[in-house]
Amino acid sequence: MANITLPKKEYHQLVEKALRYDYLHQLLEEDLFASPPTRNVKKVIESFEKTELYNKNFLRNLEKGLKRSSYFRS
Repeated sequence: MANITLPKKEYHQLVEKALRYDYLHQLLEEDLFASPPTRNVKKVIESFEKTELYNKNFLRNLEKGLKRSSYFRS
């Protein structure tokens, strides 16, 4: 195997790109477009509330949007 010399800056850029590629590859291996495990709007909202990460206004808008969704209406 031959040795190749790169400037340090270029080496770091290549490593960063490789790490980004690996991260993106991992994300794409997951099923990003899978249906939610439940069609119950109330359960979804309760799950979001339990995390305590979202404010009431967001949860209200989320619930409104889910109720409009054809997936949750069927």
